Amino acid sequence: MDYGKYKYETAQKAREARRNQVHTVIKEMKLRPKIDPHDYETKKGHVVRFLKAGDKVKITIMSRGREQSRPELGFRLLKKLAEDVQELGYVEFEPKQDGRNMIMVMAPHRKQQQQQQHQQHNQQPRAAAAATTEAAAAAE
Repeated sequence: MDYGKYKYETAQKAREARRNQVHTVIKEMKLRPKIDPHDYETKKGHVVRFLKAGDKVKITIMSRGREQSRPELGFRLLKKLAEDVQELGYVEFEPKQDGRNMIMVMAPHRKQQQQQQHQQHNQQPRAAAAATTEAAAAAE
């Protein structure tokens, strides 16, 4: 076996391995401890959208000034958010204090993510088949 053929085959294998990789996307949502109920619902809606799309979500509570002396407010807010969206995802990393910020990471449930990918995969051939059937009916 010559070296050029070997080099070409390893490049092909590497390209195929890169194509089959799953890219993990982490979206971030930033909150403050004293958040208004409507603003909280809006941010929660964004988190729900991210989890439904199959992305991980990093939720950051930013504390400033006197809010830093009450980290339990941020902890309670993160727990409440986790409970509100628990049917879509689970807490991958528990809330932890990181300087002024408190961070928690949520990920979508695997079964739900696989079902969603399966549905998208099945809908694409059906749509193409429906389009060809309509085109054939129009041609007659």
